[in-house]
Amino acid sequence: LSLSLHLPLPIFSLTLLCDITQKGYEKKRSKLIRAYVPHPGGMEGMSHRPPFGPPSAARFHRRRSSGTRDERYRSDVHSEAVQAVLARHVESKVAVPMPSKRRSLVVQTSMDAYTPPDSSSGSEEEAEPGDDMPGMEHWMGRPAHLGPAHLGSTSSSSSSTQSGGSGNAGRLADSLAHTHLSHPHLNHSAPPDVSGYSSDSSHSHPHSERHIGTIARNTQKYGNAERMETGDGVPVSSRVSAKIQQLVNTLKQPRRPPLREFFVDDFEELLEVQQPDPKQPRPEGAEMLAVRGEALGVVTNWPPSLEAALQRWGTISPKAPCLTSLDTTGKPLYVLTYGKLWSRSIKLAYNILHKLGSKQEAMVRPGDRVALVFPNNDPVAFMVAFYGCLLAEVVPVPIEVPLTRKDAGSQQIGFLLGSCGVTVALTSDACHKGLPKSATGEIPQFRGWPKLLWFVTESKHLSKPPRDWFPHIKDANNDTAYIEYKTCKDGSVLGVTVMRIALLTHCQALTQACGYTEAETIVNVLDFKKDVGLWHGILTSVMNMMHVISVPYSLMKVNPLSWIQKVYLFKAKVACVKSRDMHWALVAHREQKDISLSSLRMLLVADGSNPWSISSCDAFLNVFQSKGLRSEVICPCASSPEALTVAIRRPVEDCSQPPGRGVLSMQGLSYCVVRVDTEERLSVLTVQDVGTVMPGALVCVVRPEGVPLLCKTDEIGELCVCSVATGTSYYGLTGMTKNTFEVFPVSASGGLVSEYAFVRTGLLGFVGPGGLVFISGKMDGLITVSGRRHNADDIVATALAVEPMKFVYRGRIAVFSVTVLRDERIVVVAEQRPDSTEEDSFQWMSRVLQAIDSIHGVGVFCLALVPANTLPKTPLGGIHLSETKQLYLEGGLHPCNVLMCPHTCVTNLPKPRQKQPEIGPASVMVGNLVSGKRIAMASGRDLGQSDDNDQVTRTLPPVPFLFLSEVLQWRSQTTPDHILYTLLSSRGAVSSSLTCLQLHKRAERVAALLLERGGLQEGDHVALVYPPGIDLIAAFYGCLYAGCVPITVRPPHPQNISTTLPTVKMIVEVSRSACVMTTAVICKLLRSKEAVATVDIRNWPPVLDTDDLPKKKPPALYKPSNPDALAYLDFSVSTTGMLAGVQMSHNAVGAFCRSVKLQCELYPSREVAICLDPYCGLGFVLWCLCSVYSGHQSILIPPVELESNPALWLLAVSQLKVRDTFCSYSVMELCTKGLGLQTEALKARGLDLSRVRACVVVAEERPRMSLTHSFSKLFKDLGLHPRSVSTAFGCRVNLAICLQVNVCDWLQGTSGPDPTTVYVDMRALRHDRVRLVERGSPHSLPLMESGKILPGVRIIIANPETKGPLGDSHLGEIWVHSAHNGSGYYSGYGEEVLQSDHFTSRLSFGDTSTVWARTGYLGFLRRTDLTDASGERHDALYVVGALEEAMELRGMRYHPIDIETSVIRTHKSIMECAVFPWTNLLVVVVELEGSEQEALDLVPMVTKAVLEEHYLIVGVVVVTDIGVIPINSRGEKQRMHLRDGFLQDQLDPIYVAYNM
Repeated sequence: LSLSLHLPLPIFSLTLLCDITQKGYEKKRSKLIRAYVPHPGGMEGMSHRPPFGPPSAARFHRRRSSGTRDERYRSDVHSEAVQAVLARHVESKVAVPMPSKRRSLVVQTSMDAYTPPDSSSGSEEEAEPGDDMPGMEHWMGRPAHLGPAHLGSTSSSSSSTQSGGSGNAGRLADSLAHTHLSHPHLNHSAPPDVSGYSSDSSHSHPHSERHIGTIARNTQKYGNAERMETGDGVPVSSRVSAKIQQLVNTLKQPRRPPLREFFVDDFEELLEVQQPDPKQPRPEGAEMLAVRGEALGVVTNWPPSLEAALQRWGTISPKAPCLTSLDTTGKPLYVLTYGKLWSRSIKLAYNILHKLGSKQEAMVRPGDRVALVFPNNDPVAFMVAFYGCLLAEVVPVPIEVPLTRKDAGSQQIGFLLGSCGVTVALTSDACHKGLPKSATGEIPQFRGWPKLLWFVTESKHLSKPPRDWFPHIKDANNDTAYIEYKTCKDGSVLGVTVMRIALLTHCQALTQACGYTEAETIVNVLDFKKDVGLWHGILTSVMNMMHVISVPYSLMKVNPLSWIQKVYLFKAKVACVKSRDMHWALVAHREQKDISLSSLRMLLVADGSNPWSISSCDAFLNVFQSKGLRSEVICPCASSPEALTVAIRRPVEDCSQPPGRGVLSMQGLSYCVVRVDTEERLSVLTVQDVGTVMPGALVCVVRPEGVPLLCKTDEIGELCVCSVATGTSYYGLTGMTKNTFEVFPVSASGGLVSEYAFVRTGLLGFVGPGGLVFISGKMDGLITVSGRRHNADDIVATALAVEPMKFVYRGRIAVFSVTVLRDERIVVVAEQRPDSTEEDSFQWMSRVLQAIDSIHGVGVFCLALVPANTLPKTPLGGIHLSETKQLYLEGGLHPCNVLMCPHTCVTNLPKPRQKQPEIGPASVMVGNLVSGKRIAMASGRDLGQSDDNDQVTRTLPPVPFLFLSEVLQWRSQTTPDHILYTLLSSRGAVSSSLTCLQLHKRAERVAALLLERGGLQEGDHVALVYPPGIDLIAAFYGCLYAGCVPITVRPPHPQNISTTLPTVKMIVEVSRSACVMTTAVICKLLRSKEAVATVDIRNWPPVLDTDDLPKKKPPALYKPSNPDALAYLDFSVSTTGMLAGVQMSHNAVGAFCRSVKLQCELYPSREVAICLDPYCGLGFVLWCLCSVYSGHQSILIPPVELESNPALWLLAVSQLKVRDTFCSYSVMELCTKGLGLQTEALKARGLDLSRVRACVVVAEERPRMSLTHSFSKLFKDLGLHPRSVSTAFGCRVNLAICLQVNVCDWLQGTSGPDPTTVYVDMRALRHDRVRLVERGSPHSLPLMESGKILPGVRIIIANPETKGPLGDSHLGEIWVHSAHNGSGYYSGYGEEVLQSDHFTSRLSFGDTSTVWARTGYLGFLRRTDLTDASGERHDALYVVGALEEAMELRGMRYHPIDIETSVIRTHKSIMECAVFPWTNLLVVVVELEGSEQEALDLVPMVTKAVLEEHYLIVGVVVVTDIGVIPINSRGEKQRMHLRDGFLQDQLDPIYVAYNM
């Protein structure tokens, strides 16, 4: 995405900055854009314009039609630079895949129903009128839709502001508007490799090695969507894949300079450390000297304090007007005279000191702090309250009016009030009535606020002071005069204390700098409660007996020209405005006859320090010069809450010295270096001077961080001021005060600049020639990305310059940084207009990213658009930046569009791992021997025949070998009435049971049915399609009696035939079953309409219904001749979607049953509860085989019944006093989730688990520790012993390798150690290494031992590539040797050769004679300090994950479960997660619980979590509904099914985000 322009940047030392006059500025602009906008013949170059020519009316009409962008950030050069950059991008045709969104998420708002936001904020604190404000259209020069015809919809292109070339600008904008039509050609070959480290694009997929007997799923069922073959031959419909292909193509575009080539193959994955660029510009000037302002003149009649001034004017000229407030029509509402101000302030001062609290105990004493809560349209009441406080010697703390109980940032304001000890709030009558009230009419306590007494200051509510009472008026001293609040970058609110002497000195300095004289009239548009508005409009005005006309914000909203009309009406000499007020006046200006600005001698621009105010000043001057505005009248100033006014441009009479102006290189600025940009480059910042230092002040520029070292003359730093007229502290915060108000700058030689302390202003800039101060940004807006500094305001400006789309409310943009992977990342959040379409917004977003990347040379991590009016507001309507950031971090922004670009901006990932050439197996073995490490081998106890008095063997007849069918016959004769099986119904009642004899009899009748009706031969395969129950068991033994080979198959789900029946059909076909046995109900189901629609039922083998069995028995029961003959086939679908049938011989079955019998100590008097699916693996063996072999009673609980009654299993275990029970993870999860809140109720029902000796989870995966722990914890209160919960591990080649049952047989003493847990380093694991770490250390992953190795099982850990043995605690493939290994995959297609080594592998070195089966699982053995029952040291087996599931990304091996665990932790709404790789992109699918509006919140959170914890960039984030991730009966996620469903566009996702 980022085709950034890395042009060489020559460095030029700072020449005289002031040489770029308006003329040079215009000339530069024309040169800049000449290359991009072809001029029609005969068009004059722009350089022929006079420097301040008559305003081009057409030009401003055109600009007016744009009305979509915040003028504070407007700079024509900048806009055209952005357009030019984007024009270059159009040529390079980068197509970015658009996210897909569910219809319900695309909210189409009708414009009539929509109310515009009452604020599209200018500065962070203050709002601006929306662009479609009701009263606005009337003031527009011409309505927006009458823009020049050839510009069409792009008339707002900022390039159209250029005189002359507007046609071409339109063309340029049009060409940009069509960029999204270019589609990349779909690549039909193998998907390219974009991981960035291998040149060839060959890559192995988990699918590339196919199991035998695994048949690619029938693709026909997905309809005939147009297909495209992907790399590994998975057919996919083109929509999703085309987008992924587009993403892949985008990511292959050339990006930033490549990462440095190094990789240390050590355990620590090293994050790249950004090395400083050797070519970066460095400051070259001399060290700066501190700049001193002119001396503060001593005027004889200056009052000794501000109260003394008020007393003087209130008694000498009581009739003189002091303040005129206006209503919303612009008519004077009230004129406050100096006499009135004086008398009302005295009255209020008396009441504050004497009428609050009781007579004995006054509530407020001199020096106490009180809050001033007044609305912005009531300056009169505020002024009276402020001076009342000064006279009473209490300290006013002006704050904003709280609108609701939960205003953004109100908690922090409350903290300020609390820390200042405020107990009283002064307010006006109207404001008091408007505050939110509780039902009883009381004002509620606002969030985080102290308890306040609200006191109304109107005269009618106050008592008259006695005649002899008079306020004590002192000379200005070091007492605190007032506290001004300041909001920091992180949202905390600080109180800056200003002393009385500072207050007075500041007023004197302003009077001198601005040349104020008595009785001047001043128009104030600024907020009078703080900052420049307070200093000029409330304080300095009283010192000079001036008349202030206060223009409220509400009036400006209705009539943006009001302040200019008031200047004309009152012949005002001074006006105090912000650049946005000038912008509004331009937008609303028509050729009005009745205004003139010739009376103005000073137009004070309060935010002149904002680098982007320059264009408003230029434009305003251009239009209003004809109305008598003189250029030298415009006076930008720079100020901060800590240092008050820092610098101000003086209103000079002669305009001999033009204002200073610098066109600075953005790249230089990002390295804190001033470079006048003499190249015609696009990334420049034009700054204007803010005049010279204040009278009586000393200013220097210091390094922003660390020791306050003086900067060089061409270096940007933080301005510091030494003066009496500054704040003195942050109230109550001594540490922060020291860092800000007590700074002693030092020179390079180490000498102090002054013996007096300086105050940090929070402004970044430099002092140019002639002592002119230039500000380039604020400390609060500073974002440092890989060593370069960027200013948030500059980035906002670039975003707003991407003009031709009108999607975003101007000024409703927040830019901040978040820390991801140890570096700051830029986040841009904007409010989207309700009428913009998805495509347009996306188009705008991708172009904003390109513009920021090209102009600032920095990538944006996340760009989010939120619905209009949803960002948290400050009390004045601006965006509350820190609350917005907090919402982003917590996932509470609820954006409607998100575009993440981690690929562009995360450049400090560790290097991809280069695979080292494998060390030969011999060397490994020798190395292990030399280092004294043992080879990782372990075995269970011996399975040999034990002596006859052993209780275990006494339950079987003493013969060398028994087939299972013979064992059943023997039991039916010796213990005919012994119950072997009990099946429970969903209510927990016994629905049926089988004794040894009943089972034998039924099996005989099944055999008769097979031989007679089925006409089957010995060795034929029979598919048993039964629900979990007793019929299945009888059918299985019937097959053995008839000499047939049974295959258990899960029946199709009646509600879901279309997806479950094809699997049944496939198993029947692949296993070459000669007939199907089932119940009458399922028989009907197989022939139903839905079944006919799903599969072709004509080629089913014969289906036998076993509900009515023949009454006779077969002529003879079959006895196998060879123990190695096939007993049954175990078919299952693996998590990767592979169907495989494993052959189990009679020999293996006998050994298996014997092994389980020994491990679990099973004999006829035992009862075991089984809640497992009986179709494959250990679940089938326990359900069907073990009881017959060992004679114990099995209580069968079908897991399906738990869906309607989650407590069924545990209640059965409790009531039947069962000691051993087996379940699956899905059953455990059902109980944990379904019974979490019912433990008390269950206890009342008598549920008691204290008898449970072993609760074993049967699984083919790494133990799920968090689930087993929550289960143990939850049921601990019901008597479950935590040590009784354990796990078993099996796989396809060996259905049970580990099984821990007798863990805590506290009745007989333990016969084995507890399962142990170790913590391994996840980063080492990715490199196929095991590194043990302490619990809780970063990147640690807990692994639990998988259970005790079964008798007769030997295990070794081998290298999957070289097949060499590995040492203790080394990660490798688990190989197993045992009598109950499967004897091979079953395939009717003669392709056994391919997978034969799964069952018959030999080590390449060492013990090469033993035959091993490869499990396909990675794990390690670790010898523990515990001892076995035999007295041997105990070897623990830890399973890490399946090889076929593991993903190889960036050369490292990742197990999906680890990434999924991190993702699920990120947000409470993520219920489940699955990840899979696709063309080397990581795809993350999350299930969302909650409203769809939260879907987009998850995208940044998921991306960040995976980056931080796994150093991987997520390529695609898919948000879906609950239940979309397919899970098999064992509770395992089927990620490959999910992948296919995603690529075939079948998931119906809520949102799909393609990360750039």
